[in-house]
Order: sequence, then structure tokens, then C-alpha cells
Amino acid sequence: MLGPVILAASRSDRMRRLVSAAPMTKQVVDRFIAGERVDDVVPVIRELTGQGLELTMDVVGEDITNPTQAAAARDAYLELIDRLKPLELGTRAEMSVKLSMFGQALDGGHDLALANVRPVVEAAAEIGTTVTLDAEDHTTLDSMFAIHEELRKDFPQTGCVIQAYLFRTEADARRLAANGSRVRLVKGAYKEPGSVAYLDKHEIDRAYVRILRTLMEGEGYPMIGSHDPRLIAIGQELAHRAGRKIDEYEFQMLYGIRTEEHLRLAAEGHRMRVYTAYGTDWYGYFMRRLAEKPANLRFFARSMITKG
Repeated sequence: MLGPVILAASRSDRMRRLVSAAPMTKQVVDRFIAGERVDDVVPVIRELTGQGLELTMDVVGEDITNPTQAAAARDAYLELIDRLKPLELGTRAEMSVKLSMFGQALDGGHDLALANVRPVVEAAAEIGTTVTLDAEDHTTLDSMFAIHEELRKDFPQTGCVIQAYLFRTEADARRLAANGSRVRLVKGAYKEPGSVAYLDKHEIDRAYVRILRTLMEGEGYPMIGSHDPRLIAIGQELAHRAGRKIDEYEFQMLYGIRTEEHLRLAAEGHRMRVYTAYGTDWYGYFMRRLAEKPANLRFFARSMITKG
């Protein structure tokens, strides 16, 4: 099983030093991580928005073990928002947050995460943009949805993420589509047991299409999180059948993955948002993405070869 091995490596200082020193590492990091500091990413934000793209910014770092680290994560997002303000991009540059970074897994973590994320959502609203709550493993979702519901009382534009491979997601999508929220649909990347999730790729794809149809036919704002050309085409067809205008949904893809497709969709008039991660914990972020789904290793390697 590769997952546990990669996850152990993500926590090893020795492995961090070895990977960081490897000749290919900088090329990989430069390709998929926009930088380590806010100063590094501001030029990236300007470049991408200048190309007609939109962004959702993720400050990486998920291994939070105490409230001080959770507060530091909050402050990192507040610094980002402060730097976004003079750019006057509005919703063209939003934020994505993982509640684990805000202390969700600590003692009293639900209340702590809500207390830490609220000022980020408030600050984002003040500059005309918003925040999307990323989905993590299935054990965290009830807390995430409760925080999402609480935030939407004052900030109805707050978004959330749902994962097609979980059995519960079709019911979650019906609830969210009915009340008009912003919802990003992804396939799902965490290692989940067969008791809660589809494990077969084709079953996951079929679930993705069913859920996306629900979102398109609902009253919310669907965000199609996929690099799969077939699902992108299906998303366009479902939007057309639902009578949605081209600005009533959007596509989202990772920074550094299928960049030519980003530009193609934007050139056709679609809202195309790039999920852009940055921060000093790029090693942990990258290794945890591989641990969640070791097939990502082949995906990233293939992207390095194709350069698009």
C-alpha cells in the first residue's frame, strides 16, 4: 500500500531534506506551487487574471497540532486578503480553506475552526470576494457543513466542496442546490473505505454526472472541479439543458495542470478558475496529495511530460 508509506514520508524530516535536494524537486514545485510567500504569488495572480482566468487561493499547511498554529493559518489568509485589496479583483480572486488548518481536529476543534475562519470570511467580503470551504475526509464533513451553514447566515456567498465518490453526496447536493449556495464538485482524493465511498472509477464518474445534473438543475452556483475532458464536455451539455447562461457556472482546475485547457475555456467565454496553492509547507502539501490517492503520482508525472 503506497498511501501509508507516502504519508509517513510527508512527516519525515529526513525525507523532506532528501526530496528538497533532488534535482527534479524545484521543477515540480515551480510547476504546481505558485510560491512560498505572498510576494511570490502576487505576480502570478496578476498574470493569470490578465489572461482572463480567475483564481481560488490556497495557503498550504494542514498538519496543525495546536491552537497557535491554527491562528497563524488564519493570519496567513488575512495577509493574503490585505495584499489582494489593492488589486481590486473582487470575486475573480477568492480563497479556498481547509478547516483542518484552522484547528478543526483539535480539542474543541469545531468551535475553534469556526472562530478562526469567520474573520477570514469577513475580510474577504470587505474586499468584494468570498471563501470556499474545502472538503476533507468523510469524518470531518458534518462539522464542515455545519460551519458552512453558520457562515452563510451572514455571508451567503460562502461556498463549499462536495465529493462525488462519497455515498452521502447525492443527498448533500440536493440540499445545497435547493438553498442556492456555491458548490464545487470534485471526484474526491482522500483514501476512504468502501463502506462510505465508491471505489470503482466508473462508479465515481457516473455519480459525478448524477450529482452535477442535480446542481445544474438547482438554484445554486455549480463549480465543476475536474480535469477530465469528458466530464468538462458533459458539464457544458448539462448546463445547456438546464438553461444556464455561460456565467452561471464555472470550471475549476489545479494550477499547473492542463494550462492550455484553462486558456481555451476562458477564451470561449467560460468562467475558468485556477486552484492556486502557495506557502512554505509545499512539501507536506504535495506528499499528502500523493498519500490521499497514490494514483496522483502518475497524474503529476504525466503532466510533467506533457507540459499542458
